[in-house]
Amino acid sequence: MEEILDLDRYPLNREGSSEWQRLVDECKAALAANGMFNLEGFLRPGIAEKAVAEIRPVMDTRSHVHKRMHNIYFKPSIPELSPDHPALRKVETVSHTVCADQIPGSIVLAIYEYEPLVRFLAATMGKPQLHVMQDPLARANVMGYRAGEALNWHFDRSEFTTTLLLQAPERGGDFEYRTDLRSDDDRNYDGVARLLEGRDPEAKILRMKAGTLNVFRGKNTAHRVTTVEGERERMIAVFSYYERPGVMFSEEERIGFYGRAA
Repeated sequence: MEEILDLDRYPLNREGSSEWQRLVDECKAALAANGMFNLEGFLRPGIAEKAVAEIRPVMDTRSHVHKRMHNIYFKPSIPELSPDHPALRKVETVSHTVCADQIPGSIVLAIYEYEPLVRFLAATMGKPQLHVMQDPLARANVMGYRAGEALNWHFDRSEFTTTLLLQAPERGGDFEYRTDLRSDDDRNYDGVARLLEGRDPEAKILRMKAGTLNVFRGKNTAHRVTTVEGERERMIAVFSYYERPGVMFSEEERIGFYGRAA
């Protein structure tokens, strides 16, 4: 793994050392202050390109095309909101998904399963332990966004989201987010409406470089990927970890996300 990850800069393999603890503390502080942290240059030079070369044949020929109109909640309705409430404004998402079972032996899966990374992420998130997902499709996905495509406003189901940017597009494809837009106690529907109408001054744009590991509070952070421009697609790996072992998606969830149950 030393040839894949910059473990000199990010000493995940030296758990318990002062350098490791300093990195954990910095990431925890960033999560508390900004709702996210970024490890730029997490991949060694040339590794992102190798990972993309492994994935591209599958992405080009067997990825699942996901195209749909949706609201920020990915739900047909919210009981306490009228159907015409501005928080339920419809947006369009278009993306291409490669599942874990399509890229066995890949660099992406090796990183996803790297135990020092899993333990490091648990420490930054304040969790006693994290586990890789058991689901053969959902455990690690690579998402592709081509010219004219975007991942529109939404909240994630999990408390934290972990991604690794493999390829940045020529233009567009920026990560736009609004930290702590809602909470478990306050759904803040009016605030959601302001964001969707482009009137939230706290919305921010992050332009990441390939090879950057990004962790953010996905459950309460509204976020999107802006429309990609140019010939080079945006390609990003999404890693799913859970506090309990053996997590699987239902057959209905797999079909909804990937167009197939197995």
